[in-house]
Amino acid sequence: MKNNHRISRINDEILRELSQILRAEVKDPRIGAMTSVIRVDTTPDLKYCKAYISVLGSDEEKESVMKGLKNANGFIRHQIAQRINLRFTPELIFKLDESTEYAVRMNQLINEISKDLKENKNGDENE
Repeated sequence: MKNNHRISRINDEILRELSQILRAEVKDPRIGAMTSVIRVDTTPDLKYCKAYISVLGSDEEKESVMKGLKNANGFIRHQIAQRINLRFTPELIFKLDESTEYAVRMNQLINEISKDLKENKNGDENE
């Protein structure tokens, strides 16, 4: 259990620092303001760290951001190594997370259905 708590703290710290680095220090124009870090999962041996990235935009913009992150991977890893005191800095693996867009789309569908139900209910009362 102690190890899980440690990994959780490391994940939180990497998430915080990675968000700051992407927001303020990466100069790549492909990585825009609509890029955010959703979640970070580090392996127990601290060799790998999957960072789930959310990008609001078109498919081309998402692809461009992922290429920019891949190119800036060395710089980002170096910055994390300087900021977080770990024996080994994990290798960063960036994954595109589309759960935010999925949630927005589901919300739109639910609102449309609820609006249709209200209209049908009001239409039935008028007859």
